[in-house]
Amino acid sequence: MKYFWPVFFLGILMFGMASEADAQRKKVMNLPKYDLEPYHFGFILAANEMHYSLKLKDDFQLIFHEPEMWPERPSSDSLQLINMTPAPTPGFTIGIVGNLRLANNFDLRFVPSLSFGERHMDYQIKEYKNGIDSVFSFRKSNASTFVEFPLHIKYRSKRLNNAAAYLIGGVNYRIDLASQKKNERDIALHEGGTITIIEGIRIKRNDISFEIGTGFDFYTNFFKFGVELKMSYGLGNIIEADEYIYSSSVESLKNKVFQISFTFE
Repeated sequence: MKYFWPVFFLGILMFGMASEADAQRKKVMNLPKYDLEPYHFGFILAANEMHYSLKLKDDFQLIFHEPEMWPERPSSDSLQLINMTPAPTPGFTIGIVGNLRLANNFDLRFVPSLSFGERHMDYQIKEYKNGIDSVFSFRKSNASTFVEFPLHIKYRSKRLNNAAAYLIGGVNYRIDLASQKKNERDIALHEGGTITIIEGIRIKRNDISFEIGTGFDFYTNFFKFGVELKMSYGLGNIIEADEYIYSSSVESLKNKVFQISFTFE
């Protein structure tokens, strides 16, 4: 919920500014019948920040792992997770906008998109070996390529000259095309054959998110330009549970994405 209140209050501020400006002198409007059209299309360019919402098990620091559960330290006697922390990184999104007019000031928007980004997970692990304990810190990365299908209801304020504020809310079904194989490695055995080991957290391909946002539309002579802030909160637990130290202490892991979009319609 880190970004919910900033986005919410920004939306209130936008609508307040729009209402206050209503008393000002009207200017010549660009595209005066634009909002009366039954539907229109466009495209979106956006910068995103992909994040994880992490909840660890209550007793995660009391769990001791066998050395094979951390393949990078196979000679350890035992291992203990001290902490793990998600870290976001910037990415980008491109998509197509489809807008259907429902009523005055209400639209239904479908914005199939392709999003690229990466999330990091920082670990602190205590290793016990030959009666000596030592702490290691390391980072694991998960690259994501999301195919997204967001469906939003858009409520637009009364148009003031060539600008209008709006709020959006809806759901987003996304598929992560990044292969889980990036976190798996096959090792050849001396007696023949192979064994697969896990080298990082694994996440599920499918997820549904709740989304809320706010923005401004600006009407030019030839098209409508929009600036939008949106927050996306995953509803499902996306962790692929296993016994490896990367994810065995995780109670739940959910997608969280903050996005700044520029729309051209």
